[in-house]
Amino acid sequence: MPLTRRAFFERLGATAGAALAYESMVALGVLGAPAASARGFALQGRGDGVRVAILGAGLAGMATAYELGRLGYACTVLEARTRPGGRCVTVRRGFVSEETRSTQTARFDEGLYFNAGPMRIPHHHHVTLAYLREFKLPIEVFVDDNASAYVYQTKTRTLKGRRLRAHELRADFSGYVAELLAKALTPEALDQPLTPADRETFIDYLRRSGGLDGRNRYQGSPQRGYVEPPGAGDRPGTIGAPIPLRDLLESDVEGYLGVEFLHQPAMFQVVGGTDRLAQAFADRLRDRIVYGAEVRAITQGADGVSVAYARDGRASRVEAHYAVCAMPLSLVSTLETLDVSPDVRNAIAGVSYATSGKIGMQFKRRFWEEDDGIYGGISHTDQDIEQIVYPSAGYLGQKGLLVGYYQLNGRAHATAMGQRTPTERTQVALGQGELIHPQYRKEFETAFSVAWEHVRWNRGGWAQMAPDSRRTTYPLLSRPDRRLYFAGDHTTYVNAWMQGALESARAVATAIHARAMQEASR
Repeated sequence: MPLTRRAFFERLGATAGAALAYESMVALGVLGAPAASARGFALQGRGDGVRVAILGAGLAGMATAYELGRLGYACTVLEARTRPGGRCVTVRRGFVSEETRSTQTARFDEGLYFNAGPMRIPHHHHVTLAYLREFKLPIEVFVDDNASAYVYQTKTRTLKGRRLRAHELRADFSGYVAELLAKALTPEALDQPLTPADRETFIDYLRRSGGLDGRNRYQGSPQRGYVEPPGAGDRPGTIGAPIPLRDLLESDVEGYLGVEFLHQPAMFQVVGGTDRLAQAFADRLRDRIVYGAEVRAITQGADGVSVAYARDGRASRVEAHYAVCAMPLSLVSTLETLDVSPDVRNAIAGVSYATSGKIGMQFKRRFWEEDDGIYGGISHTDQDIEQIVYPSAGYLGQKGLLVGYYQLNGRAHATAMGQRTPTERTQVALGQGELIHPQYRKEFETAFSVAWEHVRWNRGGWAQMAPDSRRTTYPLLSRPDRRLYFAGDHTTYVNAWMQGALESARAVATAIHARAMQEASR
């Protein structure tokens, strides 16, 4: 009975969306007040005359330069690419592939675009939204979950080859859960609908979806949200204490727990493409960004940092009081000279990066809307393509561009997809996608794909921080090595999101400013 009662409430929550990851959970509006980072960020004092070298013009590097620059610091941002933004890139007509093993030029129609990197913003990512507000960049709804989208399985015994709507599965599963839990009120009936193997599988599902511990106890989980959200530095987040079951049972909450299967939780996206945020930072930094600058070496002295780089075949150097390394660790580990402690060097070398890829596909007609009634959201499949992401803009237009696959888990098939040529990737996306949408071949026009592990200046999608890495590697990267600081989403608990990159920038800017003020007062 204790397991059944806990599972009862958790299953109700799960069917309403609580079994989604933390990012989606808070998008449903069940978390508490906004975090402090939603409010204005303003450091006091001036850093005039203090030089800071920043390595990498991704969001973390540019935001660091932006915040320090407002205080008078002389920042120089070195960027190997000829554009700003790093992974924050939007592919439009004429964009040329940055992969080392393939050549592509985007042939999308004017006005159509594809966010090859970040594409969505949860409403609780207050720092990201704060910069968008400050830069007056409009946002629009990104439909992250659409109950009318499809679930298509190829490996399961019973549902193989059946194109099912998500709301069908949710309603049926919820109904069976309710039936089983109702029957559980009479223990002798519990074994009737399930074999022992089915029962253990079901209980395992309840453990995962309900956030139960090893003894099948519910003591709160990230699914219910945080009272102190995860962030940069030593901020893993504090999970809110669960409401006692007795209090829930005695309260009148059933009206808030029902599932409306045809409604869609939403996130946000930048109108016109995510790279508009990156460009907004770059416009404000202007000539402080040195493009085409490939960092080669970092050396430290008692009073400063020296960064050697190559540009247009010529060797150059930046001398600064402090340096901020906002490059992917997969690149930092390959530098010719990296003057850091052995522990930090080993930590950097030990961080692996996820294989991840996306493909944008342009079609003559928005058949997913016209024929299938799908407006935004994601269809999921156990095929190599993993998911199809429908556009959350341009509704009722003639043509459309959807994400034909988004492989984000670093699995073997993501690695295999990246090793294919762009033409081969397109054929896989068409072949597997047409099992869900038979209209694919007839309506397809052009595609552009990216495999982040083969992009020269990334070498992976994002840093993978396992629990062991959080205990060992993460603390070393969250503090400076003498005068060298590290920034990027990998130095926060909001890994792989723009929010993490921007929070890390604020944390590093704060730390450098405090140190500079202290050293100036000596």
